[in-house]
Amino acid sequence: MRWLIAAVVLVAVLAGLLRWRRPAWYWLSFGVTFATCRVLGRYRAVMDACGLTVPPPRWRLAIARMANRPVPEPRAPRILRLRPTRTGLVLRLGLRPGQDAFDVAASCDRLRHSFGMFGVTSREIRSGVVELRMTGYDVLRRVQMPARAERSTMRVPVALREDGDVHYRDYRTTPHALTIGATKSGKSVYQRNLVAELAAQEVALVGIDCKQGVELFPLARRFSALADNPDTAADLLDALIAHMEDVYQLIRAEQRITADTPDADIAADIWDLPDRLRPVPIVLLVDEVAELALFATKDEEKRRDRIITALARLAQLGRAAGIYLEICGQRFGSELGKGITMLRAQLSVRTAHRVNDETSANMAFGDIAPDAALATVQIPVSTPGLAITGDASGGWSRIRTPHTSLRAAVDACNKHAHLTPELPALDAFRPVLASPAVPVAIPAPAAPATP
Repeated sequence: MRWLIAAVVLVAVLAGLLRWRRPAWYWLSFGVTFATCRVLGRYRAVMDACGLTVPPPRWRLAIARMANRPVPEPRAPRILRLRPTRTGLVLRLGLRPGQDAFDVAASCDRLRHSFGMFGVTSREIRSGVVELRMTGYDVLRRVQMPARAERSTMRVPVALREDGDVHYRDYRTTPHALTIGATKSGKSVYQRNLVAELAAQEVALVGIDCKQGVELFPLARRFSALADNPDTAADLLDALIAHMEDVYQLIRAEQRITADTPDADIAADIWDLPDRLRPVPIVLLVDEVAELALFATKDEEKRRDRIITALARLAQLGRAAGIYLEICGQRFGSELGKGITMLRAQLSVRTAHRVNDETSANMAFGDIAPDAALATVQIPVSTPGLAITGDASGGWSRIRTPHTSLRAAVDACNKHAHLTPELPALDAFRPVLASPAVPVAIPAPAAPATP
């Protein structure tokens, strides 16, 4: 008997230690069993308490009266499937007649408390079927990406969502994106992780880093073109527009619109072209867009208008030519001048890290998801990399990027440097991979004056 008590105590101590130090291990070893029992044992009572039940049909009430039986209980949604995952449980429900998916979504917070889960989110699979994704622990506290995340052409994993799923950046579905965030909010790490994932793809990377290249130039071996100042950026954008026009001429020449060609084979963008003719897609990364929009003199204002106009043209017309935009900045509002709101309207994907004021959050989500703007201003300083992401459909979720050091991103770019395509239109902006630079002398601080 003593050995049994000792074993139970040892298991309890081990479970508590795992729950404290390794919540993912605790979930896979103990938590998934306990959570499944709680959900199945409390299901009917919880649904009744949350108002997610419907009265029994009249024919059942009539049969109960005629047979002098107890009145049937209200009916909860049917459990179609309960599937454990590495981060929680997936509960698929079949709604009863008269129930709505919005009622389930509005009760997610009460379901979280009642089932003893860390988080509960819902989404409608199809008419009458709702899926509840429940997480057993805080998956965003220590981000661990799945070892086998799916990757395909122009679709890469970049972060982990709060429901335990992987957040993907799919350029063919949502071509252009805006990422904002205050200093030390994790914006640069998000960009590094994106570049490291894109490095393994058949894609040309083009960068504009007006901070003298300190963010993007270490990754230069995988970039086809780089600009480190506004003057070079303006010329680079003009070259991209010329390349875009050449691609459109290629598509026009290969549209195959003759009468004997099936309609499905008519080309309207580069993905409809044969592999032998398809130009390589281009991802343009702008590290700090405000440096391109600010000006102090008349000449700088002309350059600024030229840059913003070029970016707006690429955002409006570049998708079919295989040119995709990733624009980053601390703020992205109308104070940056004319053309900024027009450019922002073309950026479908919005990702906002921690911001310093509500106005900055509204710049990203005010026109598509006001609730997301409120969630953005609640991101604490102690969680760099935590962000809110959404798109033009109005849906949004919390994500967090795994920490990717600059060394790791550089290694990924160097490993796949052989995939860097040579674009004749951008040869003038190809980064020069020279030997280590001569150390720059930094002036010493002035000595304090002697009294």
